[in-house]
Amino acid sequence: MKFSRHLFATLLLPGILLQSNCTVSEVGSKTKDGIRKSASFVSSNSKKAYQSGKAALGLAKAQPPQSKPMTVAKKAFGEMPDGSKVSEYVLTNAHGMQVSLLDYGATVKDIMAPDRNGAYANVSLGFGNLKDYREKSPYFGCTAGRYANRIAKGAFTLDGKEFKLAANNGPNHLHGGERGFDKHVWSARVSETKTAVTFTRRSPNGEEGYPGNLSCKVTYTLTNDNELKVEYEATTDKPTVLNLTNHTYFNLAGEGDPTILDHELTLPADQYVATDETNIPTSVDKVDGTPFDFRKATVIGKRIEAEHPQIKYGKGYDHTWVVSQKNGEPLAHAATLRDPGSGRVMEIYTDQPGIQFYAGNYLDGSFKGQGGKVYPFRSGMCLETQVFPDSPNHQGEEGWKSCVLRPGETYTHLTVHKFTAE
Repeated sequence: MKFSRHLFATLLLPGILLQSNCTVSEVGSKTKDGIRKSASFVSSNSKKAYQSGKAALGLAKAQPPQSKPMTVAKKAFGEMPDGSKVSEYVLTNAHGMQVSLLDYGATVKDIMAPDRNGAYANVSLGFGNLKDYREKSPYFGCTAGRYANRIAKGAFTLDGKEFKLAANNGPNHLHGGERGFDKHVWSARVSETKTAVTFTRRSPNGEEGYPGNLSCKVTYTLTNDNELKVEYEATTDKPTVLNLTNHTYFNLAGEGDPTILDHELTLPADQYVATDETNIPTSVDKVDGTPFDFRKATVIGKRIEAEHPQIKYGKGYDHTWVVSQKNGEPLAHAATLRDPGSGRVMEIYTDQPGIQFYAGNYLDGSFKGQGGKVYPFRSGMCLETQVFPDSPNHQGEEGWKSCVLRPGETYTHLTVHKFTAE
């Protein structure tokens, strides 16, 4: 009852002051002691009570709840042999989804995504320490470059000049060579306006055999739509070849789950890039009637051991599918991955002509992940958006997007990973 009288007085006071043409300061000067005891209408606590009281009486609408802020936190992750510091950047959106990044290799370390019940799990394979990334990593989560995927016999010709690269994958060149972009510490800048981190580095002329001083950047952005956007830009001072991608290993059941063979995959592609036994392209073939037809959602394990020469060459799936780009649309749907057990779904959209599906055929249980569990055979898979493998040796061929970057041009690449649950 006492509260009601005070509330009524509080609501009535402004009207009394207006009618008497008396200011708050005048009232205060005449009745200082009284106002000290009862003038909570000018305090923040009383303002809240005032608004709450009005809402309770139906005189005003309650204030809507404020959404949680989107944040980027930085913390130490390790130190390189030369003393360079390596940091981890944790992006958190308003819903609680998190993506952790390393400036070593411009790497995706964690992706904490919710299942159908709202429970979060890390769906990205990786390590808990820098030493393992430096000494063991099969490209977990990294930015692969200068040229992701393979170049036949570690050589290509550009403008009449031959360039020799390291043959670090059998007879071929893979993911930029002996010390590709994945093995360097990048400079990092946290965005002031959104939940994003931009990593930059300058690759000098001749690094790993590639021509031109290359300035490149990779920006990771986490949105409130539970999207992870990956944007690449690069420029050069000499003609060069370039193919950048992210090499995250996914398991939507959670990092440490023993298999991805129960995941359902959709690749809305009519064609894929067939290869020889060293994974170098030989032709672009139709998926019709082959184990490579994922135009309808298909369990990955259903045909991965099929009697097919391409399955034999790749030791399973390790091929590029042709992404159907539609005129006038900046991004095309390249893949949908679904884990029936958790309900997690990941859709991928890109402006690139191909997507490499690698089914973790070389994981063998020798890696222990950051969650303490080993990564057995086919316990993670990659979906890498890019140009076709060995494109430097297919310049000008019909159906092959150019991978050549020249001075005055800007390389761009955008891929969006959208996470949902059903």
